[in-house]
This record gives sequence, structure tokens and C-alpha cells, in this order.
Amino acid sequence: MKRFALTSLSLALLGAAGAAQAQTSVTLYGVIDTGLGYVSHANENGDKLFGMINGTLSGPRWGLKGQEDLGGGLKAIFQLENGFDPGTGRLNQGGREFGRQAFVGLSGAQWGTVTLGRQYDPSVDMVQGITGDNYWGAAFATPGDVDNYDNSLRVNNAVKYVSPVFAGFQFEGIYGFSNLAGTTGQGQTWGGAATYNNGPFAAAASYLYVNNPSANRATAGWNSPSSDSLFNTPINVGYQTAHSIGIARAAGQYVFGAFTVGGSYSFSQYKNDGNSLFTEQEKFNTGNAFVNFQLTPATLLGLGYTYTHASGDTSATYHQVSLGADYSLSKRTDVYAVGAYQHASGTQRNADGVTTSTAQASISDFGFSSGRSHQELVILGLRHKF
Repeated sequence: MKRFALTSLSLALLGAAGAAQAQTSVTLYGVIDTGLGYVSHANENGDKLFGMINGTLSGPRWGLKGQEDLGGGLKAIFQLENGFDPGTGRLNQGGREFGRQAFVGLSGAQWGTVTLGRQYDPSVDMVQGITGDNYWGAAFATPGDVDNYDNSLRVNNAVKYVSPVFAGFQFEGIYGFSNLAGTTGQGQTWGGAATYNNGPFAAAASYLYVNNPSANRATAGWNSPSSDSLFNTPINVGYQTAHSIGIARAAGQYVFGAFTVGGSYSFSQYKNDGNSLFTEQEKFNTGNAFVNFQLTPATLLGLGYTYTHASGDTSATYHQVSLGADYSLSKRTDVYAVGAYQHASGTQRNADGVTTSTAQASISDFGFSSGRSHQELVILGLRHKF
């Protein structure tokens, strides 16, 4: 779910082609993040959970990435990234071998980078990195991850362009093909983002659109071939027969001394049509703020607050307070503690897409609170990067 840029082992290979020499590098990298946690209401019966909870700050992964110098400032690049559950050894992202990322492309210093394959959407690349999720993961994320704040969604069959940096500005665009023969305008995903970085200040904005094909939607639910599902919690599971999802996001961050402060806003719109089970579009407005304090060179503390309001088809409000502490044992290994409390009120659409019920709290995707209006979460974890 989380994105964390890491490199640790680089193997440089030199090969000759005619009179010229091209330099190739391949990097093996990864993250293992696991811990012990408590969730107050973790299933549909409202039972408590105490056990191993993985991937809180960073999604466990291993990957390969590399590049070949083609000359004239042009490089061929690739990345293969596998997500896994360190508690069981199972594959994540629906059992895909390289479910986190799998792409190849060309990069030029003057014109930018074009990649093809399964990839992150632009909001994850440019907006997520200046939100509380970048530091503290899912415990600071939007309730139910209704706006892809915590990277539940990746784009398949995607072509992505990332520009060079122009005086602190950079932009990015993506298009995911449906690969459905005989259809036009169905099942595709597209989006764009722009960011500005100038010393201690950073800002970014993005938009993502995902289309759900109409064939058998009422019975099959979300079946877009170009994107993953966002419907992992009771907060939005009733809208899996949506015709489309549109998500606009904006965020800013400022660093002064030992403090980092940031805020973000998102607007998520789940649109219906004649093949949807719900009859009126649902909208989620979310505001988030966080402050980090670097207590010592090795110790980081964080506090976050998230407000989400749903309107349109149903009306619900979610308040969430989050806390975090992280201590670095080395550059590659850290221990952490995170906690969150969420309160929900109003009504939600149920998973059947037809009936409604009292709003349930759901911190990111840490389980169903089974009609409970509140949920608490505490996790003590260990993370190692290689």
C-alpha cells in the first residue's frame, strides 16, 4: 500500500557494443515492516484483534530496478516490485508476482520519462509524499482510504509521462488502457498531477479518473481492468457498482527548524448510472493536517487530524486523531509506535448497494467495526530497509 523509495545494493555491469560502451546498473532493494497491534473492532462481529499487523508505515516489498545508458542523455529503465505479507509469506496485491509495480521505459534529461506497465497514479507520486501518510502510513490516512490517500489503487496497462524539473515545478500524466476489444471510453483510467518544491516549502495537486465497465456491473461490482479496487472498507463498499470515480487532491508542506507542518484536501466523487445499485452519486470531502517534531536526530514525533464528510447518496461524518513516534536504530532500521482513534456518525450505504445503516468507523482498512461508531488502533512495529 505504501510507497517508499529505497536503494541499497547496486550491481554495475559494463558491456561493449561495437566501438561504444554502454553502462548498465541493476539495484536490489526492499522493505520488511511488521509489528504487534491492537484493533478495538476488527471484524463484522465487532471482535477485538491483538496480533501481528504488517505494513503499517511501509508496505513490505522487494524489487529490482535498473537502467542502461543509451548515449546522448537517453536511458532505458525498468522496475519490478513485489508486495508480500511477512507474517505468512503470501503475495499481496491480489496474488500478483509484481503487484506493486512492473514497468519499462525511456528517460531523457531534457524531455523527461515515459514508462509502460503497472504503475502508481500521479497523486501517489506527487501528492502523497507531502502528507502525513508519507511519514506514518495508514494510521494517518483517510478513513476507508476513499481518496486513495494510502495507495490502495494502482493503474494497469498504463502509459505514464513525467516531466523534468523546471525551476522547482514538475508535472506528470498517466493513461491506463482498458484492453477491452470493441469498447470505447469504458474501463480506462487517467490522471495528472503537478508539484512545486522550493527549499522548505512544497505543494502539489492531482486529479484521478477511473471508469468501471457497464457489463454485469450490478452483479460483479467493481471490475475495471485498468485499476485496482478502492472498496476495502464499510465506508465506501456500497458504491462498488459506481460508473466512475473522480478524485481531486491538493497538499502542502512547510519545514521550519525541527518542525514539519502540512495539510491536504481531497474531493472524491462516486458517480452512478443505470447499471448502479445506488441511485444518487456519493461525495467525500476530506481535510487532513499533521505536525511532526524532530525531537532528536533519531526520534520523530507526529500528530495528525482528519475530517471526512460524506454527502449525496448518504450523509456521514468521520473524525480521526492519530499519533506516531519513530526511533531510528540506524539508517536502515527503525522501531515505531502509532495509534489512532476514529469516531463516525450518520448513515452509510451497505455492501449490498441497496440498504443503509448507521455509519461504521474504519481507520484506513484495518477492519470493519460492525456498527460501532468508534474504532481504536495501536501498533508497535519494526521496519528494516535493504
